[in-house]
Amino acid sequence: MPTPQRVALLGATGSIGRQTLEVLRRERARFQLVAISGGERLSELAAIQREFAVKRVGVKTSAHRDALAALVPASVEIVVGDEGLSSLARDGDVVVNAVVGFAGLPVTIGALEAGARLALANKESLVAAAPLVATARRTTGAQIVPVDSEHCAIYQCLAGASTLPGHPDVRRLLLTASGGPFRGWGHEQLARVTRADALRHPTWSMGEKITVDSSTLMNKGLEVLEASALFGVEAARIDVVVHPQSIVHSMVEYVDGSVLAQMSRPDMRLPIAYCLGLPERLDHAWGAMDFASGFELTFEAPDRDAFPALDLAYEAARLGGAAPAWLSAANEVAVDAFLRDRLRWREIVDVVAAVMDHYVADPLNTLEALYDNDATARRLAAGNLPR
Repeated sequence: MPTPQRVALLGATGSIGRQTLEVLRRERARFQLVAISGGERLSELAAIQREFAVKRVGVKTSAHRDALAALVPASVEIVVGDEGLSSLARDGDVVVNAVVGFAGLPVTIGALEAGARLALANKESLVAAAPLVATARRTTGAQIVPVDSEHCAIYQCLAGASTLPGHPDVRRLLLTASGGPFRGWGHEQLARVTRADALRHPTWSMGEKITVDSSTLMNKGLEVLEASALFGVEAARIDVVVHPQSIVHSMVEYVDGSVLAQMSRPDMRLPIAYCLGLPERLDHAWGAMDFASGFELTFEAPDRDAFPALDLAYEAARLGGAAPAWLSAANEVAVDAFLRDRLRWREIVDVVAAVMDHYVADPLNTLEALYDNDATARRLAAGNLPR
């Protein structure tokens, strides 16, 4: 029996983290969970530690460390904050970054600088820090494999494509979108959206932040930026198409007119298992389809008038540099305000647009510059919230 691959799972108590644990439970001989991190759910984090005998655990604050220490064996090392996350990201052969938002940046950079395979479910760190991540990716052994179902689909569809920079044999990437809970809604309906409405996704069960992003289509805009950074394809060659059934997870159109698509029933365990198992596929058939049972596949263009977040993302891609970081940071502040009932749904994108109007070009050459830009965008976003 080969030596198990060491897995670091950062963001273990979130939606992606829990589904990753489901995969690991079925493959205990193949993988060893060596490091985990979590947020506020300390009892859940302690339960994961005990189940998998994890040696190192990361938490946000010193208070969390003290509380967790009472729940796990004394032999467990508990690390704190960004430095702790960065150190945990250097523990695994495979590092699953399931941390929510910009807070996942230390995991992305740490894993790549350690030459690990990064199974990336945290799009914000790549979107905000694309130039810096590109440098870290050049580390010997470093590899990014995307957990997002759309990008994992494209990754698979590009498997036989040219390895030349920019994929010259590819005409365009087609990112599919479910359309979220408000597909087909008019402006009057959208003006009355509640928090509960926005958290009622028709297809996927996800965390609150990404679910709200899906409702505004900002998530799809961020995915355009992520795909551009991941695959080296300019945003002008990345299109979004609404596919309500969420069976075709994305497509690649080649210059000869051929289109390759990856299909399955919506189940995030499939892309998670794919990223963990590479270069093999794990034999569990998550998302398997019965083609004889009958189903339909429909596609339509997104309503960019009703959902202007998409155009904001394409404009951030055109501006480049720190613009995507501003977009992501402002959106995090606005979504958090919406979830705390400080902002109406329609105002989320308004706040982001107001922040982007003040963007000052920055090529984003250093980590310090990234943190400065992130802080500036967050401050401007907070200033645009209702008093």
